[in-house]
Amino acid sequence: MHKVAKSLKLPLDSEEIRTLRAGDMVSLTGSVLTARDAAHKKLVELIESKGALPFQLEGQAVFYAGPCPAPPGFEVGSIGPTTSARMDAYSPFLMRHGIKVMIGKGPRSREVKEAIAEFGGLYLIAVGGIAALMSRRVKKSEVLAFQELGAEAVRWLEIESMPLVVGVDSYGRDVYEMRGGGWGEGG
Repeated sequence: MHKVAKSLKLPLDSEEIRTLRAGDMVSLTGSVLTARDAAHKKLVELIESKGALPFQLEGQAVFYAGPCPAPPGFEVGSIGPTTSARMDAYSPFLMRHGIKVMIGKGPRSREVKEAIAEFGGLYLIAVGGIAALMSRRVKKSEVLAFQELGAEAVRWLEIESMPLVVGVDSYGRDVYEMRGGGWGEGG
């Protein structure tokens, strides 16, 4: 059965996050950070060495993506999701320091799912191969940190109606482990 996507506006509050279930389709609008594994490593190192970052993590959403250069008329070029498992070593630490929502593709480790449940977070799945469509959902883009990383720099994006699926909900339920007919059946 086809579900209508629930429209969400960032930042999400804890109550709203708790209403979402693994398999729910969502349409996300608001501000997100982009960061992949090289940036995640640098973020952790900065927090551990200096105790602070040049921007806030509290309540933030992070999209595991590295946008291509922007063609004329666009804020960014193709921007597809990166395999989330590449960030698993850093995600629990960054959730402890404020990250609330993560967006990527593929399953997450047991440790990340436990951190999502512990901190009341959320993991959203972007379909792989959707990079060209995703670039049309980005309305503004700005490099925040690690310019030297190029496409892997941390960016701030303003997105509009980005189509996603809840991969791991705030209770730790994982769409990749659901049985009985597909996404959204596990309540």
